[in-house]
Amino acid sequence: MPKNSDLLPHTPVFPPIGQPFIVLPSVDSTNNYAMAQSRAGLAIHGTAYLAMEQTNGKGQRGKSWTSKPGENIMLSVVLEPKALTIGNQFILSASVALACYDFLKKYTDPEMTRIKWPNDLYWQDRKAGGVLVESGVGSQESGVANLLRVIVGIGINVNQTAFDEQLRNPVSIKQITGKNWDIIELAKELCDCLEQRYSILTTKNSDKILEEYNAVLYKLNEKVKLKKNNAVFETLIKGITPEGKLVTEDTMERTFNFGEIEWII
Repeated sequence: MPKNSDLLPHTPVFPPIGQPFIVLPSVDSTNNYAMAQSRAGLAIHGTAYLAMEQTNGKGQRGKSWTSKPGENIMLSVVLEPKALTIGNQFILSASVALACYDFLKKYTDPEMTRIKWPNDLYWQDRKAGGVLVESGVGSQESGVANLLRVIVGIGINVNQTAFDEQLRNPVSIKQITGKNWDIIELAKELCDCLEQRYSILTTKNSDKILEEYNAVLYKLNEKVKLKKNNAVFETLIKGITPEGKLVTEDTMERTFNFGEIEWII
């Protein structure tokens, strides 16, 4: 279980997340662009890139993230969590997912809004968004391995109402609320949510973050069908470990790494 020592006490002072905020008319992938800018020394901690169009958006497990131009949030943020140990990466991912949850619940019923492990945003049983966290480089100081650069990619469906038929269960904020929204203003609001959660991450015990994450976990204490290799089985969702593993219970308690199982809903 991570302790306060995992979140090092001497946290550097950085600009708030979303400063600067850069709008890109079109880009292949905001995560690729943000990583390249950061590696070239052209992006500092907190720099946010919002794309109006992505030609090759990235999702989890090598999947693509498709979105109609100008209708959704396609945002990547550069983080330099030098006070966070590499072994505690899931807590960073959980903090980002919670920030997205904080944002989405403003426009939905909080009781119907959940985080599907590891970091998809769900409203009822429909996917409203997702997060892709990609580590850049790390360092070794005083025997502690720290993160130097992380790119956080966030996609949230906002004004889109017609989706690719291959997508299983998408939903947008417009479909939920019946209203059109300003993409840029909502993306800046999302940056504020990220800043609030990041501030907690660098100053508080990681146990609290994990507790909040588990409290809004999709299908918590409910039976679901999962698939591992070619076997489909029914099991009870029990929660997530500090390392980011899914805990289930049926004839026995089991844990699964991300990518090891597939949800059958």
